[in-house]
Parts: sequence; C-alpha cells; structure tokens
Amino acid sequence: MAEVNVEKLAGDIGTTVDKLLQQFSQAGITKQAGDNVTEAEKATLLDHLSKQHGGTGSEGPARMTLQRKSKSTLSVTGSTGKAKAVQVEVRKTRTYVKKSAVEQEQEQQRLAAEEKARLEEQQKAEQEAAELKAKQEAERKAKEDADRKAKEEAKRKADAERKAKQQQMTPEQSAKSEKDRIEAERLQKEAEEAALKKAEEEAKRQAEEARKLAEENSARWKKEEEERKKREETADHHLTTSTYAREAEDVADAREEQGSRRAKKKKKAPAKDKFVASKGKKGKLKAPASLQHGFQKPTADVKNEVRISETITVAELASRMAVKGAEVVKTMMKMGDMVTINQVIDQETAQLVAEEMGHKVIIVKENELEQTVLNDRHEDGKSEPRAPVVTVMGHVDHGKTSTLDYIRSAKVASGEAGGITQHIGAYHVETNGNMITFLDTPGHAAFTSMRARGAKATDIVILVVAADDGVMPQTKEAVQHARAAGVPLIIAVNKMDKEGADPDRVKNELAQLDVIPEDWGGDTQYVHISAKTGLGIDDLLEAVLMQSELLELNAPSEGMAAGVVIESRLDKGRGPVASILVQSGTLNQGDIVLCGLEYGRVRAMRDENGKDIKSAGPSIPVEILGLSGIPAAGDEATVVKDERKAREVALYRQGKFRDVKLARQQKAKLENMFTNMTEGDVSEVNVVLKADVQGSIEAISDSLTKLSTDEVKVKIVGSGVGGITETDATLAAASNAIVVGFNVRADASARKVIDSENLDLRYYSVIYALIEEVKQAMSGMLAPEFKQEIIGLAEVRDVFKSPKIGAIAGCMVTEGTIKRSAPIRVLRDNVVIYEGELESLRRFKDDVQDVRNGMECGIGVKNYNDVRVGDQIEVFETVEVQRSL
Repeated sequence: MAEVNVEKLAGDIGTTVDKLLQQFSQAGITKQAGDNVTEAEKATLLDHLSKQHGGTGSEGPARMTLQRKSKSTLSVTGSTGKAKAVQVEVRKTRTYVKKSAVEQEQEQQRLAAEEKARLEEQQKAEQEAAELKAKQEAERKAKEDADRKAKEEAKRKADAERKAKQQQMTPEQSAKSEKDRIEAERLQKEAEEAALKKAEEEAKRQAEEARKLAEENSARWKKEEEERKKREETADHHLTTSTYAREAEDVADAREEQGSRRAKKKKKAPAKDKFVASKGKKGKLKAPASLQHGFQKPTADVKNEVRISETITVAELASRMAVKGAEVVKTMMKMGDMVTINQVIDQETAQLVAEEMGHKVIIVKENELEQTVLNDRHEDGKSEPRAPVVTVMGHVDHGKTSTLDYIRSAKVASGEAGGITQHIGAYHVETNGNMITFLDTPGHAAFTSMRARGAKATDIVILVVAADDGVMPQTKEAVQHARAAGVPLIIAVNKMDKEGADPDRVKNELAQLDVIPEDWGGDTQYVHISAKTGLGIDDLLEAVLMQSELLELNAPSEGMAAGVVIESRLDKGRGPVASILVQSGTLNQGDIVLCGLEYGRVRAMRDENGKDIKSAGPSIPVEILGLSGIPAAGDEATVVKDERKAREVALYRQGKFRDVKLARQQKAKLENMFTNMTEGDVSEVNVVLKADVQGSIEAISDSLTKLSTDEVKVKIVGSGVGGITETDATLAAASNAIVVGFNVRADASARKVIDSENLDLRYYSVIYALIEEVKQAMSGMLAPEFKQEIIGLAEVRDVFKSPKIGAIAGCMVTEGTIKRSAPIRVLRDNVVIYEGELESLRRFKDDVQDVRNGMECGIGVKNYNDVRVGDQIEVFETVEVQRSL
C-alpha cells in the first residue's frame, strides 16, 4: 500500500494529530506532523497499542482449538420389544495452527517460484507454437512450389510430345492438328460471342416492340381523333328537312320514269328520257347527284333528355336513352351494380347511369292526381302578421327546457327521464300581448337529425349556452343547423347566477364560429339569463319579438291549412297521434288532412296542454287524431277537399315508397354480394326496436347503425312506434334478435312469446344506457386476439447424454418459471433455432411439473438433440386478449 502522512492517518482513524504523535513517541517512533508513515511503522504502533490494552500484540496464540457438542435422541427397541429413548451426544474438536512469519515468508517465496515457472512454461509453449506454425507455413509453401513445378513440367512435357508428334506428322497432318486446335478455340469464342449477342438482340427486340406499340397507340389515337372531327364536320353539314323532301320527290319521279323506259325498251319502242344517265366503269349506270340519298347515318352518339321518375326498369331506361338494354347492363356492371334487364332501380341509380352514358336527366313526378289535389288548395284572404316560431337549441344540460319552464311556469323537465329532453316539444305562450311558439329540441348528440328538422321549421333559433361550460360540441352543431336553415340566432347565456359564470368566455368562443355580438359590431343578440332565478327572461322575450319584427313574418290566417309534422306516436287508446305545426291557413276539426303516406279526417284536436280545441291558426302547434297511420316526422301536412282523392294519393305514395325501398334494398344486396363473399362471415347483432315516438326511432337507429364495424354489425330487423306486440316478439324469435323497448312495454301476449322463446328483452328510458349496452354486446362478439407471453427462461450450463432420452440439458432458471406443459423455444445467440415442447423436466432425480427462478433442473427437449452449452430455453404460453369497440 502507498505511504500516508501523519495528518491523513489521524483523519482516517478518527483521532487528533497530537494524540497520534504521542502514541508514536510511546511506541519508540519519532514523527512530525508532516512526516510519512510506512507500513512497518503502522504495524509497530498497532502492536504497541494492543499490548497497552492487555493484548498479546503480534505474538498471538500459535494454536486455537474449537469444540462443538450436539445432542440427539434415538428410539431403540429393547429385548422386551418396547422402544427406548437413548440420548446421544456427539463431540467435535477442530484445531487451527497459526503459521509463523518465517513460514509465511517461505510460502510466499514458494508461490512466487511457482508463478515464475508457470510464466516460463507459458512462454516456452508459445515459442513452440510459433515455431510449429512457421514450420507448417514453410511446408505449405514448399508443397505449393512443388505442385507448381510439377504442373509446369507436365505442361512442358505435353508441349514437347505435341511438337514431337508434329515433327513425325506430315505437313498436312500437322497443319490439320493445328487447325483443329485453332478451330476449337474459335468455336468456343464464337459461342460466347453468340450468347452475348443473343442477349443484346433480345433486349433490342423488347425495346423495339415497346416502341412499335407506343407508335401504334399514338397512330390509333390520332386516327380516332381525326374520325371524330370528321364526324362532327359531317354532322354540321347535314341536309335540311326541305332539301331532303325535294330530293325524295326527284328520286320518286326518276324511279317512275326509269320503270316506263324499261317497259318501252322491251317493246323496242323509242324512249325519251327526262335525263341522261352517264355510264361509269364496267358499263354500269352512275346515278346523278339528284338521285343520291340525302340522309346519312349519324356517326356520333345521340344525347337525349331522359325523364326519370321515382322508379324505373332497366329496359325502360334503355328505351328512353335509345340504346340497347345490354349496354345499360354493361355500364351498371362497370359501376359495380349487378342488374338484370327487367329489374327495377331507384331514381338516384338511374340518374347516375344516364349521366354516365352522357345523357341529360330530368327528374319528374308521375302522379298527376297528387299535383291536381295540391293545386285545388286555395288560400283565402290576405297575409297577416303571425307569431314567430322559435327553436331552443343547445348542449346537454345547458338549461334549454328549464328556460322554457320558467317562461311557461311549468315543470316540464321533471317529467323527462334522466332530466334530459328526448322528444320535440312544441308550446306557445303569450307575453305582453304577443304570442310566441317554442320548439324544444333535445341537446344530445344522437338527436342531430331531430335538431336539423327543428331548425327547418323555425323562424328564430335561441341558442342556450351555459356560462360556466362555454361552447360544447352540440353547441357548434346547433350553429351549423341554424345557418343551414338560414334563420337568425339569439344567444342566451344561461346560469349567470353561478359563481363560475364567465359570459366573456362564451362570446370569445362563439366569435371563433363567426357568431359576432352586436356590441362587437356583429348582428347577433346576446342576452344574459338565469333559468333558475328568472334573470333576463323578459329581455330574452323582447329580443325574440324585436327579431320577429325585423323578419316581418306573415301568413294567411284563412283558407286551407298547411303545416309540418313535428312528432308522431301511437296511443293505445286513441290510435295514431300526430303533432303538427300549422304554418299557413286555419286547421279545423273535421278537415281532411294528407300527411305523407297517411291521410284522414281530423276527429279531435288538442293543444300542448291537452285541452280540446276546434281550430288552430298559423304558428300554433296541435295534436290531431284520426289519421290512417303514423306519419313520419318532418312530413308535410296538407288539408285537401276530397277524401277519396286523398286516399288515392296516399295509396299511390305508399306504392311508390315500397317500390323505391325494394329497389334500394336490391341495390344494397347486389352491391354487397362480392364484398360479403370476400369478407366471409360477419357477426351481426339483430335488434327489434320499439319506441314511444317516431323521432326516438330515428335517433336510436342512427346511433346503433354508426356502431357497426367491419367485424360486427348492428342490424335493425324491425322497428316501430308503440308497445311491444306479439308480432314483434315472433319476429325477434325468427331472426334471433334482442327486443329493445324505449319508453314502451310489452303486452301480455308478447311477454308470453318472449318467455317461451327465451328472448332477450330490455327496457330503457335514457338513450345513453341503450347505446352503451348494445356496444358492450357487440364487443363480446368480436373475434378474440391471442398473444404469446414468456413465462420462463433457462440457460443451458451443461449437456449430458442419456441412452433413453438423448441429450439432457443441465439448466439454471434465470427468469420466471419453467413449466413442463407449456411450449418452448430454443434460442442460440438470441435467435430461435427450434420450437417444440419438453420431453422431461427433472429436479435432481424427481420428475417435476415446474421449476422456479434461481433453481437448477434437467430439461429434455422432445425430438431435438442439438442442445449446446450457452443456449437458452424459453417457455411461453398463449393468452387471450379481450377486445372492445
């Protein structure tokens, strides 16, 4: 070890320098503070301190004896056959002898001598190896030189023998031999050149063929372009109708005179022709210009105006386009539609086919009776100011219904499931002598189509935005719907009574959507309200009335009414019920109403509070009874005079709707035919859906359909408004579907079928839960994924040979657990060289099922004997991973 000074030594042993110097002095060693201390001086000081504290110093005991006792009890059977307990004491003694300093020094000298001898032996071995390598290299070179000389000698002898033979040959034979040799060399060289030349010619030929093909295509395209231009020029110079008629008359006269001339020629009588026909080649008569046909076959395709109704057959479409039916079928096949000549296609498909073939399409309605019935309507009287129709929109839980509650002084929100609105509600209120009609639309994302329909039937949109939440996704959608309908916006900033209210944040976020407030130079009114305390409600109503005055809303109050269906449902006691917003005229009890595919006489009318009324003017929402069925929400409602004509129009619409639906279904089937063949089986979740109103049916169907993926699809096999009936349960049993009721229940007969068929019946009142549970059911139908997990790793330390099994790998488990039942892989240099299973797994001499980390084991790999030291045996298992949408 290196020498250290006194100060560092004092710091290392934790004492002062003065005390250490005093101890050195007592030990007979004179030191100063900066002097170095040798190892011998350290030993002397340590020996002095040991003796000072009662020790023996460096002269310790040369011998040390250790004694150990252990007692145990043995059970010994005596002469009487009884067991006796015998105490056995085992005494062990071990003596350790300490070597003296002389012996230690001799031992060190012996070890040094052995190390020196080992190094000399190693150097000698290396020198011998170098000499052996040099000797082998010299022998290799000598052998190579000998081989080279032997080859040269053999070649020289062969040349000498060839020259000797040439000398013995006649000049002719010698020349022939030399000629043969030269010819053989020439043929070999020519073969090589021919192969090279052949490859070059093949490349040139391919290049020439490509060039010729390009020239032919260019020439063909140029020729087609010239023919097209020529056809256009020819088409521009067709004869007019009058010229064609005159030429036709000349041809008729010429044929008549030609016939009379032939008759006279047979009688050998002189003939007097009106014209002289010139003879052409081979003595044939050449017709004059007046006899040449004036009509030329059109060289360009004729483009027609094609009139297409709601449905049309392929043959009829081909006839209207003046082409063969096979051409239409071929065109539709190119577009991906497999059709037959007599198949009915819908209007949209027919329009695409006709436009693809270059024709102009005119969409027509073939129902003249419908036009006659609608034209019979007449509006009496002049237009008068009407109440504005206001739609309240906004995000979920931003306070739309609560705002209307305060205006109407009624708690509508408490009756809604989950506190959210799921139907379109229509109400009219009077304020300051003026009337306003409100439409309350749901704010949930699933009701986008319902909000869009609400915006189309409205004059003004009130957008409710919570001051603490700001702009949310459905808020942006409401702005888009209002702009699409072209109606003005009034922003109601709600929840101003809360502590976290921030109206400036609402203005900034809406300004990014180009909704600029009036105080910033825009045209949008902002009103701060609180639906809870009533703050700003009067200002909101004044803003609505002010906006309606600017719009100058007018409608005739007398005459036959027209409106739009807001909502429809099936009432068990009253039958089909439709909520209608009257837009013009007056709807009276007893009027005949045509609503989309349904019609009927108004048997009763009620307002939004359930009171019976006899008539309703513009901007008044009413519920009517007496229709033949449930109309679709958004259908136009029109009053007609004749009930028979209304029935005919409704039946015609139903037939057309059925034809269009079948055409679209057929189109979908044919379009997806090849897709289904390639995709294989796709899991489907069949659903029979019943709800209380038509709007909920649309919203839920749309949301469930959007859940479909490439692996799992939702199929609505049946839907309708009203309770769950026996027919619905039978349909669900036949199609293996789940029955979903939204705010409706199953009757006794339906429950009986559901119980007997063991069907899955689910009731919901909130759309969130419905969508989530269907999504979970679809996740369970997804094909499972499998992945491999490594559970153990063993390193081969040694390999033993067994006569029965073969190679046995002695391994140390370095990670995880080795299981006998699990598959394995053998890795060499981290590369998989074999994959299989274990033949045996042993711990010492026992067969075991698993071996844990840090333990040794013997492994026999089945059907594989090339296990080497350093290989790794990896044990893995395949686990299933649960998937979700």
